[in-house]
Amino acid sequence: MQGRRRKFLDYLEIHILSVLSYNSYPCMCSRLLPSIETATMLRQFLNKIPRKSAKPDPQDSDGIKPRDNSNGFQCTLGGTAFSSRFSVVKRVSSAVFPTGGAEAVDPHMSFKDVSNSQKQSLFLSKLSLCCEVCDFNDHDKNCSQINLKHETLIELVDFVSSGSVKFNEATIAATCKMCAVNLFRVLPPKNRSNSTVGTAEDVEESMFDPAWSHLQIVYDLLLQFVGCSSLDLKVAKKSMNHSFILRLLDLFDSEDPRERDCLKTVMHRVYGKFMVHRSFIRKAVSNIIYRFVFETQRHNGIAQLLEIFGSVISGFALPLKEEHKIFLLKALIPLHKPKTLGVYHQQLTYCVVQFIDKDPKLASVAIKGLLRYWPITNSQKELMFLSELEEVLEMTSIGEFQKVMGPLFRRIASCLNSSHYQVSERAHSLWNNEHIMNLVSQNRQAIIPLVFSALERNSQNHWNQAVLNLTRNLKKMLSEMDEEPVTLSQSAAEEGSTLSSTIEKRKAAWECLEVAARGSLISTDTAACPVTC
Repeated sequence: MQGRRRKFLDYLEIHILSVLSYNSYPCMCSRLLPSIETATMLRQFLNKIPRKSAKPDPQDSDGIKPRDNSNGFQCTLGGTAFSSRFSVVKRVSSAVFPTGGAEAVDPHMSFKDVSNSQKQSLFLSKLSLCCEVCDFNDHDKNCSQINLKHETLIELVDFVSSGSVKFNEATIAATCKMCAVNLFRVLPPKNRSNSTVGTAEDVEESMFDPAWSHLQIVYDLLLQFVGCSSLDLKVAKKSMNHSFILRLLDLFDSEDPRERDCLKTVMHRVYGKFMVHRSFIRKAVSNIIYRFVFETQRHNGIAQLLEIFGSVISGFALPLKEEHKIFLLKALIPLHKPKTLGVYHQQLTYCVVQFIDKDPKLASVAIKGLLRYWPITNSQKELMFLSELEEVLEMTSIGEFQKVMGPLFRRIASCLNSSHYQVSERAHSLWNNEHIMNLVSQNRQAIIPLVFSALERNSQNHWNQAVLNLTRNLKKMLSEMDEEPVTLSQSAAEEGSTLSSTIEKRKAAWECLEVAARGSLISTDTAACPVTC
């Protein structure tokens, strides 16, 4: 009953106080007197109704003793004083723009110039000021606005890093909103062509965002926010929800490498702190990789995403979940397919090796995946595959090695015969690895016959002298390891060469017979024709 009476009286006060004083417009005051008298009568009538003891209005509890106005307002004919006007407006504005019980502070003030009780309100005011996105396309025209926002952002970062801010629900929501307004934007279209290596050329072709002077500070603020020790994760996850994380992951496709590095740090911190979001982040990254490999084959942030997962994989608990093994098989292994492998190959190799370190049984899975996507006509990718293969074999046990040694060494033999001298040299260098040679020596009866014929062909036909020297040294090394399979392989190679020469002679004889038969057939046809053509 008390609440209804209060709302009704407020409604009357707002409409009555909207007119001006008697001194300003005496002609209108006579018209308003009946309304004022009516309001007074209603007030007196409602005051006679018995009421319960009301709690003090929290909006008026600011240390000032309220006046005792039975009519709810005062209209003095000599001025414009209305006692309840400011309290009414204050109640209405606080209902529309809640400030958490604190009055708004001018955002242009410094944190040093306000009391400790006002710093939280000033923090919210500065966050609201920074929600205005500046146009950097016309820097001269918006120079003052850009500089003001830049200084305000720096003040916010310093205030958060000092540990003075208290992240309650209002400040968390305001911080996430400010970061979202400034960071989440439509990225410019990609005009850059795909490259296979992606080193110095990519750095030269990178597009730098003109708003980076602001974006960098916003990322710094977001990093400080996520890393705050007093942050209530249960409250924070309401603002930093799945939608926020998805839009943050979309920014990894930015052309600016500085932004991708900042995103890498922020997302790594988010993954480490918000355990409730970990599974969702892994699935979202998997979807990005699927879209990149099987649809677009264009994405700027694969290297940074793999860097994050390199440390994530090292923290997986044992035994590995089936979800993690599927990520290796369905996401990481197919990443060897795109032409732009050189951009992220180092990070990809690290992730694969981390998986094998966690579970050595995955070594055969990784090697089969490499053989599946082995390049045929791209020598640069082939060099990268050989380097990764060496790192994987160093982590491979004898049991897993025996599962794949047949197709593996047939592929290595093909690389030994490669006409590209760098590929051939890299394949020869595998035999200098002590662990690989130990695996080969334990299975030499099966491996030496697979590669010796390739070495024989190199000795006879390869054009590069450095490759010829490496082939000679490798043959000597295999002979010292076990002479018997080498001798058998050499005999088989000689028999094969004799058989091939016999086949070539037989083929040449058949060709001669075909030519002779064709000539005799033509002469017979000419003699049988009675008319000279």
